[in-house]
This record gives sequence, structure tokens and C-alpha cells, in this order.
Amino acid sequence: MTRVRVKICGITLPDDARHAESCGADAIGLVFYPGSARCVSVEQGVAIARAAGPFLTTVALFVNPEPALVREVLAEVKPRLLQFHGDESPAFCEGFAHPYLKAIRVRPELDLSSEIQAFGGASGILFDTWQADAYGGTGKRFDWALLRGVEQRFILAGGLNPDNVAQAIDQVGPYGVDVSGGVESSPGVKDPEKVSAFINAVHALAR
Repeated sequence: MTRVRVKICGITLPDDARHAESCGADAIGLVFYPGSARCVSVEQGVAIARAAGPFLTTVALFVNPEPALVREVLAEVKPRLLQFHGDESPAFCEGFAHPYLKAIRVRPELDLSSEIQAFGGASGILFDTWQADAYGGTGKRFDWALLRGVEQRFILAGGLNPDNVAQAIDQVGPYGVDVSGGVESSPGVKDPEKVSAFINAVHALAR
């Protein structure tokens, strides 16, 4: 099996970034959305990004942000990727001339093909759970069967944890998996043992 990449999202502490990298994570996510319990300031983002090694991809996550905030994070934190997790248009996402991921919150009535096509300029598409009052970080999974027929490489998120990630990979074959609440002791505080168990569960499939 091709190795599946792992992103640990919602990192709020430099030590959590270092631990994720030491366990073999490919990327970490920093949340710049005030509505999230995992939101960090630009100053915190700089400290976390500096703690990450040069081969660990840093992703800056936004939800319907003001352009000025995105530009400030790009200038100060210098993330490798942006991630837009709200209702941003393709033109907005591409307006920063920087590689980005676009999150699509999956629900049965959504035309996934049209959504994917609309964001053809994205470096990757991330599928997460739809919830009316939340933009990700819900800890809830969606019906993975809705992804049948998706041919593009994608990242799977939503309700993943060390106990179900192998099943998820076996069922939908994602390029990567993204976890936040499933490896926490409390919102924004990663549990080192859960982080290690999650990454080990993914890596075990490639052996």
C-alpha cells in the first residue's frame, strides 16, 4: 500500500509540534480562526513554526478570513500551505498566489464533482464533516461511502482517531489523513500517546 500522509491539526504548543514530527507526522495545522478553541495568535504561530523542523509542512488554516490576516500570517509565520475551511470562493483562495488546500464539508446532497472542479487550482482537497454550526473540528465522522467515485487524490478528516483511522484508509484510500480532536486530551492540547498511536496506525498499513 502507498504510504498515507498524516497531518496533525490544531497544534497550539511548540512542544506538540516537535512531538508530532518526532512520531513521523508529515504536516501540522495551525488554526487562525477565532471561532475555534484551537485558535492561535500570529505570535504563537511564529513560535510553533520555528519549533517545526525544515521537513515538516506547516499549514495555516483559516475560515472566511479577512485578507489582511492571511497576508500577515504569510509574512510572519511563513506556512508552506494555506488551508481554507470556510465558504471561500476559488478566486479568494487563489488571490494570495500561495499553494492552498480547500476543505469541503461533505453532506449527501452536495455535488462533490462540481466542488472539486471549482477548486481546480488547489494543491489538494480535504473532505471534512458538515455541521451547520461548525467549520470542522467537530470530532464527528461523515459517511465515507459518499466519497465513492472520487478519483482525485484527497485528504480525509472528520472524526478520525487511533482506533478507526486504519478502517478509514482501507475504505476510501485517501492520499492523507487529518486529525485534531481525535488525538487530544482537551481542545488544543494534544495527547502524546494518542498522537503516537494515530501515526503508528497509519504507518503500519504501509509495511
